[in-house]
Amino acid sequence: MTSIALEDLPKHKGKVVGQSPWLNVSQEMIQAFADATGDHQWIHVDVERAKKEAPWGAPVAHGFLTLSLIPQLNQQAMTVTGPAATINYGMNKVRLPAAVKSGSDIRSTVELVNIEDVDEKRILATYKTLIEIKGEDKPAVVAENLAMYVKP
Repeated sequence: MTSIALEDLPKHKGKVVGQSPWLNVSQEMIQAFADATGDHQWIHVDVERAKKEAPWGAPVAHGFLTLSLIPQLNQQAMTVTGPAATINYGMNKVRLPAAVKSGSDIRSTVELVNIEDVDEKRILATYKTLIEIKGEDKPAVVAENLAMYVKP
């Protein structure tokens, strides 16, 4: 994991700032997400039917499940030390080029795209996050996500 001091963050603009370890997206994780959201489409939760009928031959994670893993993966990839608070501030762009099959391993690579002072107490960082799937050519997620850092 990369650790960067808040005051040094501008030096990393345009650079990859970290890569997470692999995370297994289990069927249990997919089921828990379905239960939390009430979205129980068979493509996600019916293992036997998905093996027979799904184009991927297995259940797949909800795209929003994969997207929701960005904070966890990115926190494992890199950390910014020194802010009084860090806020997941939103997304600018999101693409979901490939489905994540149940049992797949994913990881994120994080690049600092932009950093700007919002005011005397806040800094807005824009990161490009690429979530790859082990053994697959296409990524699961390509996203531009925002983090707001509150200065101490």
